[in-house]
Amino acid sequence: MVVGDFANEVDTLVIGSGPGGYVAAIRAAQLGQKVTIVEKGEMGGVCLNVGCIPSKALIAAGHRYHNAKHSEDMGIIAEQVSINFEKVQEWKASVVKKLTGGVEGLLKGNKVEIVRGEAYFASENSVRIMDETSAQTYNFKNCIIATGSTPIEIPAFKYTDRVINSSGALALKEVPKKMVVIGGGYIGIELAGAYSNMGTEIVVLEGSNQILGGFEKQMAKLVEKRLKKNGVEFKMEAMAKGVEETENGVKVTAEVKGKEEVFEADYCLVTVGRRPNTSDIGLEQIGVELTDRGVVKIDKQCRTSVSNIYAIGDIVEGPPLAHKASYEGKIAAEAIAGEKSEIDYLAIPAVVFSDPELASVGYTEAEAKEAGFDVVASKFPFAANGRALSLNETDGFMKLVTRKEDGLVIGAQVAGPNASDMIAELGLAIETGMTAEDIALTIHAHPSLGEITMEAAEVALGTPIHIVK
Repeated sequence: MVVGDFANEVDTLVIGSGPGGYVAAIRAAQLGQKVTIVEKGEMGGVCLNVGCIPSKALIAAGHRYHNAKHSEDMGIIAEQVSINFEKVQEWKASVVKKLTGGVEGLLKGNKVEIVRGEAYFASENSVRIMDETSAQTYNFKNCIIATGSTPIEIPAFKYTDRVINSSGALALKEVPKKMVVIGGGYIGIELAGAYSNMGTEIVVLEGSNQILGGFEKQMAKLVEKRLKKNGVEFKMEAMAKGVEETENGVKVTAEVKGKEEVFEADYCLVTVGRRPNTSDIGLEQIGVELTDRGVVKIDKQCRTSVSNIYAIGDIVEGPPLAHKASYEGKIAAEAIAGEKSEIDYLAIPAVVFSDPELASVGYTEAEAKEAGFDVVASKFPFAANGRALSLNETDGFMKLVTRKEDGLVIGAQVAGPNASDMIAELGLAIETGMTAEDIALTIHAHPSLGEITMEAAEVALGTPIHIVK
């Protein structure tokens, strides 16, 4: 690579190698573009390195340990079960390494140039890419910005070795004895579940009166009930006020329903949301329009207010989900190639890898009614499914939301084991305009959790077999 005033020329420059950026780069290369991708950190971005993937690995390890200790009702009694947390972290790191290495291999296999460093826009057609020792200029015809997001830091809770964000929680060297979690959203609940399964005493401070506010209350209550059974303590309507670090831990002060309380723990985990990474890269000076929240404004082809610059993922409107970023990455790459691709999805699945898992796609019953639909909400319990019974995982239900006039599926919610996998069929049903009858007439394998989808559709039709209506 030549360093200095010489400018490198590319068709498409992608900034960020997360699930939005690397997918966009590969798709652009497939469409015949000369592509360069810039990454200041590790390949794969937050999701693969300190987000989606390592958190699910930690959750899986927690489940294995918890199940080993608590399977007496199935006749399995394990004595002296212990955790080698150093080994857990090594295994988690190996999972991350395989995936990030795989992403790098895919990029190289598609002839995408990889450049390490931070990018700053010099003009509408060029960036300066800087690392610790040098800087170089890249001129581009089009650019896709996929810089992701960063955990929000509360002013009174500056990050330290003891006051940590989700990345810090995934990198702990030992299983904490006690931990305070500020925020009962999906990140806080997933990590609370993982560590409580490994024996950590958890207190969750949630500002509202419900955890997992983006999900139906009945679904969130199932998770809350399971976590409480596992020893997790919840403080609702709690506002974290400050933290004092002690020699071996923290003292967290919070106002709980108007009364001040102090919680001592080894660590304080702050999970109150994420902010888009749109500052300090020169967007304003080249005329890219942002909202007051720092979100980039885009059209249906992910094009910003500067016609040759596109933005995807956490830095644009919509839920900060990896699969949304990947979808948008393909749209942007195809739009640059002159195709008529545009954002036109009917629904995006949302999943929490809690215990039990939660998943939702399309309208909830309440949202559908608020939108003016006359709907039928049809529930089928996991407890009436043979596969769930044989897994000893019977908590939960599936709910189908169908339009009353014709049975069109417009939403679905799943709370139970493998909800994250089961939601895919329901998303497909919504996108393809399927009705409850279409699902009910589709033969599902037995015994499987997938049968629950068919059974819920039969409830919608008024012809359930395995529950009494």
